[in-house]
Amino acid sequence: MRKPRDYDAELQALNNKAKQLRTRKQTQLGELVIATGADALGTEVLAGVLLAAIGNDDPSRKEAWRKRGAAFFQGNTNASRPAGQDTGVAQAIDPGTQPAAGAPGAA
Repeated sequence: MRKPRDYDAELQALNNKAKQLRTRKQTQLGELVIATGADALGTEVLAGVLLAAIGNDDPSRKEAWRKRGAAFFQGNTNASRPAGQDTGVAQAIDPGTQPAAGAPGAA
């Protein structure tokens, strides 16, 4: 006769694995923030930049960000720009900045 499966133990093992994966993901995101130098930004600024990136529907801008990110991971030193050369994310979160005509959020 076969030994019955212990579904509770299997479920617990899967839950433990999922918790480990969530923890590893969170750790890696924190390491990414530090590696990019974004830890120098205030929490509110960093959250605003991320929210602006999520809300951006411009495929060309997202592709430019993707290429820049890929260059960062490949160790390309040109991937990071000086603070004066912004890609438009800060403009999207600065309440005093008016969006360009035709841009999302333009009146």
